[in-house]
Amino acid sequence: MNKYKDKVVLVTGASRGIGKAILNKFAKHGAFVIGTATTETSADIITKNVTADNNTGIGLVLNIADKLSINDFSHKLKDLNAPCILINNAGITCDNLLMRMKDDEWEKVINTNLTGMFHVTRLCMRAMMKQRYGRIINISSVVGLSGNPGQSNYSASKAGMLGFTRSLAREVGSRGITVNAVAPGFISTEMTDELTDDIRDSILNQIPLARLGHPEEIANVVDFLSSDQAAYITGQTISVNGGMYMG
Repeated sequence: MNKYKDKVVLVTGASRGIGKAILNKFAKHGAFVIGTATTETSADIITKNVTADNNTGIGLVLNIADKLSINDFSHKLKDLNAPCILINNAGITCDNLLMRMKDDEWEKVINTNLTGMFHVTRLCMRAMMKQRYGRIINISSVVGLSGNPGQSNYSASKAGMLGFTRSLAREVGSRGITVNAVAPGFISTEMTDELTDDIRDSILNQIPLARLGHPEEIANVVDFLSSDQAAYITGQTISVNGGMYMG
């Protein structure tokens, strides 16, 4: 099925977990995918992962919190067709109680998750405006809606993404560009695999469906929001959290 044939899709933070699942979904549906990672090694793995299945795409290095890296990335994009679908997935955590949180722990998370998303989106915007077509999907988090102790920086960054989503949707809707957010709950990834049994049980007790989500379940929602079937949906946040937060 080639429903994204002739479309270029950019997914930030695509070397593992949710980002990898999203990238693979688009690649299997015929898109030319560009996946980013913070190291050359991880970028090369993305390229091999995509091309191993005879799909088309490339992995590129990008640190979205670094203006020099963004500038270098923008030059590399000029050698490729401009993305018409952007998935802002890259993000970090640096957890601590607010009373103990250092300035750099706050700034690193905000600069990556929120300011970095701004820079990448702005980089892709001109081509989408010119084409009068685009899909932008921002990967937020359940804690951007509910909050979470020890994650004031991360929660603030993910809540900020939701305000950004709604504001940008109002700005660019008349140009045929939709902007939406997906707010995952706890998803089974390399990060959650490291949780202790006690922490995992505590999380599961908060989830009505009594299980962690799968990266592919996030990718499915992103796929829908990027498709023609979702052309009249914009400025929305879709929660995919097993019922953990119902707002």
